[in-house]
Amino acid sequence: MGRWRPAQPGSTAVITRAGFEALRAELDDLWRRCRPEVVAALAAAAAEGDRSENAEYTYRKKQLAEIDRRVRYLGRRLPALRVVEQAPARRDRAYFGAWVDIEDDCGDRQRLRIVGPDETDARRRWISIDSPMARALLGRCVDDECIAQLPSGPLHVRIIGIRYETGDDA
Repeated sequence: MGRWRPAQPGSTAVITRAGFEALRAELDDLWRRCRPEVVAALAAAAAEGDRSENAEYTYRKKQLAEIDRRVRYLGRRLPALRVVEQAPARRDRAYFGAWVDIEDDCGDRQRLRIVGPDETDARRRWISIDSPMARALLGRCVDDECIAQLPSGPLHVRIIGIRYETGDDA
């Protein structure tokens, strides 16, 4: 008997134009460059004879399966995404695409950008609109205080700035 798990909630299907173009470029690269290279390497490995002890053949089969999985995912995900290109009418509140400057109780400051789940990047401080922090910030304005229910526990923050800019690294 298998383990039953409840269905995960679907992620929000919004994305910035730059994020959409990056995903489309990834799909194109996988389909036109990566997949043909792996198929050629797989054919060469298969030509070597006994496949049961052929590590190169096994590796290339797994690599091809991962590429095909990603291609299938992107092929389904890209048409479902809604590209958000304009800032909201109320630029004084934190919504999708906003750069939000926050300060916690210890005085530590961070600048976060609220983006779609397909373009999150921890190094760039881009957080998913579905994340607990983004949900706590959405709809708030400068000087509002909120509590984000993080996995590590609640975090009390104050919004000290909100900006909407087209550049990726504002």
